[in-house]
Amino acid sequence: MGPIARIIAIVAGLAGGTVFSQAPEFAQQYRQRIGGAIDELRVIVEDFNAQAAEHHLDRQQALNAYAQSSDGFLRDRGVSMRSTITRYDTLLSQQLHLGTAAPVAKPFVLLGNADDVVFANTWRDFVPGVPVSFAGLVWGAIGFIGGWIVAALPGLGARAVRTRRVHRRLR
Repeated sequence: MGPIARIIAIVAGLAGGTVFSQAPEFAQQYRQRIGGAIDELRVIVEDFNAQAAEHHLDRQQALNAYAQSSDGFLRDRGVSMRSTITRYDTLLSQQLHLGTAAPVAKPFVLLGNADDVVFANTWRDFVPGVPVSFAGLVWGAIGFIGGWIVAALPGLGARAVRTRRVHRRLR
């Protein structure tokens, strides 16, 4: 690998390291945003549960009452409430998985089961952070190595082609 190729590989490695080092920060900001969404959904779900209890119904019985209503608005409202409760439960599960994952693994947990709305809003408002955590350094190193490899592969391939041509000429 020539000096220019080495410089390109190092720059690509640094760029990859910089980008990848932000993965734990993004996961942290996503986790904070999920917490806010859960707090708001908790108010709605607990209010629904309390209203159901006032009428001597559990949550499922109240949802069934909506579903069995002859009024289309009430049936639709029941579907909406069921969706809200499902989203609340899903976000609680995600928060638990993110909270118990090792710091280096949090970005993988996030990518494996991200909420589309929370992910999009986190991406829109994302503010990069300085990766002073162990997880940030690990992800930075992964990005550096990945960037270096991506930049070095074309050079290594070209070198192999040149070496084969030289060997052919020597024969």
